[in-house]
Amino acid sequence: MYNALTGMGGSGQVDSTISANANVATHACTAGAALLLAGSFYKYLGPRVCLLIGGWTYALYAGSLLNSDRRKNGGPFVIAAGAILGLGAAFFWVAQGTIMVTYTNDNTRGRAIGVFWVIFNLGATIGSLASFGLNYNSKSGTVTDSTYVAYIVVMLFGWLLSVFVCSTENLSGHYHGNRITQESKAVNWTNLKRTVMETLRTVFNWKNMCLYPMFYTANVFYSYQQNAVNGMTFNLRTRALNGALYWIAQMAGGLLMGFMLDLQIVNRRTRAKIGWSILFVTGMAIWGGGYRFQVWDTQRLRQGLKQDIDYKAGSEYLGPMFLYFFYGAYDSFWQSFCYWIMGARSRDPVVNAVIVGAYSALKPAGGAMAWRINAEGVSAMTQFAMNWGLTAGSLLVAIPTVLTIERGDSKIEPSSDHE
Repeated sequence: MYNALTGMGGSGQVDSTISANANVATHACTAGAALLLAGSFYKYLGPRVCLLIGGWTYALYAGSLLNSDRRKNGGPFVIAAGAILGLGAAFFWVAQGTIMVTYTNDNTRGRAIGVFWVIFNLGATIGSLASFGLNYNSKSGTVTDSTYVAYIVVMLFGWLLSVFVCSTENLSGHYHGNRITQESKAVNWTNLKRTVMETLRTVFNWKNMCLYPMFYTANVFYSYQQNAVNGMTFNLRTRALNGALYWIAQMAGGLLMGFMLDLQIVNRRTRAKIGWSILFVTGMAIWGGGYRFQVWDTQRLRQGLKQDIDYKAGSEYLGPMFLYFFYGAYDSFWQSFCYWIMGARSRDPVVNAVIVGAYSALKPAGGAMAWRINAEGVSAMTQFAMNWGLTAGSLLVAIPTVLTIERGDSKIEPSSDHE
């Protein structure tokens, strides 16, 4: 639902500056809390508590947008709600990512990521289609109040489902990965000291550090694609429709990348090379097409044409629509590979919580930077160039880690002392 909301450009508001600044607050707070709080102390809280801490903050943010839409002066509340959402999202995403990469093995990890990506983006797809229907005849440029109310209800329902999530120590015998023992979860000086040392050892592992530029880039794409491409080019109902197509592409892309990363005919290291190659080749092709679009759109903006293209506009609509679709697919390729390579290096939930915490800290840090640049009104072409440059550069930096992924489980990353 949150993705559906932000994917409409400006979170359904006429003035996208408020939502852009709220996204800065969200990403900055997530970056600060993900590693220092959620990642480091995951083993003491467990996934259920982390999800319950984080889930309700999404509904608060949607409620702040409803308040802003009705009162016309709710900017400070939206930004404050965005900051609270950032803190909650840190716990939410560390728990989600740790479950996904730990409760799996080499034969199932890619598909698990793909299935998650379908479920995750199905909500955004349905939300975007609902927005398309609810705002089909809207002339105001903002979504209706009922759209926000619907998001709030679904978000709260999803939050309550967190009570059914269990920790590794409660899983059945079918789970063969490391388990967190009750003794290691006790809050005492010995365990806290061990937690700090485990965190530092994981964070400063050079193989993990080579992945950090990719982690940082993971959320940079959104501000340009959602506000500059979708938000400035199409009218409201078409933005909602494009949002649905974007998230559908995410589902398809996640499944495709998951399938490729689960190939049984090759070893783990070869799968890593295949995943990296897919990212590099498709990235250069998609961003190359994006350059042509941005040159065209910049000329339109100089003529005063913005937020005017409707989905019924024929060929004028189809080209940008397909580009936006492939942008969505590429984002799923990128994040699926990031999650997969984290799980490929360790089956330990504590180690994975830290590296997922680093991922959940760095990607919103990049997102905060990108949303701030967007809010400052930096030209779309400059934002585009930043996106393409970060894509290519971070992939090159990740090569040493990709080439040193172990071929099988016999030499997988050492676990911590709490099995």
